[in-house]
Order: sequence, then structure tokens, then C-alpha cells
Amino acid sequence: MSLGPWEITLIILVVIILFGGKKLPELARGLGLGLKEFKKATSEIQDEVQNADKDVADEEKNHHINSK
Repeated sequence: MSLGPWEITLIILVVIILFGGKKLPELARGLGLGLKEFKKATSEIQDEVQNADKDVADEEKNHHINSK
């Protein structure tokens, strides 16, 4: 079930009626900042996981070399 152009238009009109034209830029700005923070946090978590995986691989490699 996807939204067609008429459904999207209706949703936009309802939002404009509910919040008014002056509030929309503030809402959009807040939503944009929220998405930016979410992407930043997601990227940081991915970096931490990759670094942890690399550290574990390095430790296993060093342990294997030292055990010979």
C-alpha cells in the first residue's frame, strides 16, 4: 500500500491547515536537525563497531604470532 499523489497532497494540506504557514519552516528545521543528529549517531556507532572488530582481529593475530 503506497501513497499516491492525491494522498500526499491531502496530507500536506492538512498539515498546513493545522500548523499554519509560519510554523512549517520551524517544524522542518527541527526535523532536519533531528535527522542530522540521528545520522551522526548512526555513523559514530558504525565506526565504533568497525574499530572494535579491527581491534579484536589485531589481538587474535598478535596472540597467534606470540603462541608460535
